[in-house]
Order: sequence, then C-alpha cells, then structure tokens
Amino acid sequence: MKTSVSVAAIGLISLARQGLGAVYHQSDSIVGSGFYDSFDFQAIADPTNGRVNYVDRSTAISQNLTYANGNSFILRSDFKSVLTPWGPGRNSVRIRSKKVYSNHVAVFDIRHMPQGCGTWPAVWETVESSWPNGGEIDILEGVNDQGPNAATLHTGPGCVMPASRPQTGAPTLLNCDANLNSNAGCGVKMPTTQSYGPPFNSNGGGWYAVARSNSAIKVWFWARNDPSVPMDVRNGGSSVRTDNWVGHARSQLPKYHCNIAEHFAAHNIIINLTFCGDWAGNAYGQSGCPSSCIDYVNNNPAAFRDAYFDFTSLRVYTP
Repeated sequence: MKTSVSVAAIGLISLARQGLGAVYHQSDSIVGSGFYDSFDFQAIADPTNGRVNYVDRSTAISQNLTYANGNSFILRSDFKSVLTPWGPGRNSVRIRSKKVYSNHVAVFDIRHMPQGCGTWPAVWETVESSWPNGGEIDILEGVNDQGPNAATLHTGPGCVMPASRPQTGAPTLLNCDANLNSNAGCGVKMPTTQSYGPPFNSNGGGWYAVARSNSAIKVWFWARNDPSVPMDVRNGGSSVRTDNWVGHARSQLPKYHCNIAEHFAAHNIIINLTFCGDWAGNAYGQSGCPSSCIDYVNNNPAAFRDAYFDFTSLRVYTP
C-alpha cells in the first residue's frame, strides 16, 4: 500500500487517547553549527563493545569527522586508516544533548545516514546514569545495511507490549525488559525499506519524529518525496500537533502494561556511529557481508566513505 511506503507511524506505547493531541511549542531549533552548541562529544569506551574509538570534539573537527556548513551538520567515521588488530577501533563520533527532555516532540530532518557492512548507526534517547531503569527510545537504528528501521524501547522489569494491537509495523519482541532476550527490547519494524540504509540515502533521506507524553510514546517516519509530510514537520513550524499527522500507530500498550512516567526518566538525545559490537558484530554473518566484521572494519577504510550522518536540522517541541 502507498501509505506503508510513504509514511510510517509507530505507536510504541499508547496508553490513552489524550496526551499527544496537545500542542507542542518549539523550544530548540538546532541547525548546522548549532549542533556544536547543543551537544557534548563523548570520548568514551563503547558500551556496546564496538570496534570503534570515539573521539573528542577537537579531534573530530581536526579530522573532519564532524563539520557544519549552513543547514548541514555532518557526523562521520574515519575512512582513510587501516587499523592494526591490537590497536584502537575506527575513529568515530558519539554526541549527547546538553539538555534533557521528558514530555516532548523531536523532529529530525536527515539527508543521509551511515551505510556499509559493519556499521551500527543510531539516533536515540536515554538517561545513561540509570540505564535501563530510566528507559531508552531507539528512534533510528540498524546494522550492516539491513533495513527496515527498527524503533525499539528498552526498560527495566515491568514494561511489556500486548501481542494484539492496531499497528502498521511488524512487532519484534513484546517484553521491553533489557535484562531479558539479550537486551533486544520491544520493537517495531517499519514497513518501508526507505526508512533505513542505502534506500534511505538514495531517496534523499527523510524525517523522523518521536513524541512522548505520560500517555504515549510514538515514532514516525516520512520519506523525502512523501506528499503527506505534515507542513509543521516539513517547514519546521513554531508548534506541532501530532494528532494532525498522517499515519496509524503501529503498537498500543494499555496503561496496566507499562507506566511511562515510572519507566522513562528525563532523557538526553544521543547520536552515534559504532562498528561491529554486540549487534552488528553478532549479526554480521547473516548480513551477506564479506570476511569477518572486525577484519572488514580494520582493513577496508574506503568502505566507510559513506558512513556518515547529514542532518538538516533537529527541532524539539515541549508542552
């Protein structure tokens, strides 16, 4: 169906009809060099055990791993260096918003996302200090060019999704508890291949949006050429009202299944690109990619020339 290709709306948790129908007003408009002002660089060991070396801000700028020009902010990995097996991983970037958000809507206008065997890009929200008990919302995430996108929640014990619910996406697992199922969480796969990887890039990218209130968490995707993109999304409006957006919720969770206020704390927004690790590495052999993940990442720098994000903007709206 046309709507399943052009627009995707995933109600990861929907506890009531009220909540996300409210008007949200723009509190942050982050464009180009504004990403440097709004995010901190995290030069940390990768919590997902990737073949990556996250660098600090000065290194990222000096190596052109991040740069801004007008309404473009690039975040990428190194694509020039052959790595030694005993040395650090491939240089890349992980940034975290300086602000935290509870009830909010965030709209990401993305022209290009990282692609390539071994890649594991992500746009997500969490509170690292209490993870997983403060919750995690994966807005855009995947590995090894294997679409479509999967939007996923991770929590502590006590948050589950019902097996039967109105939705346009395909559910993965139902229990969001990160302590179970090797931290797979509870997710929904989008019904369009344009939501991830090379198909996303060849179509000029698109818009992702996440909306969170005490009654619901939802994620939407619109491809670049989708005529149904809401005007407040396309134009970066001063306010948004998500009940006017096209797309049906893909999953709904009654209140007695998961208390959002209890399981989801105030979140930072995190954008990062890692390689191999707990997911991309373990899934590598089933992805049709050559060699082994670590050997491929070590020895094929040119394969990561297209391993970059290009953000047009990030706009955040609060009640």
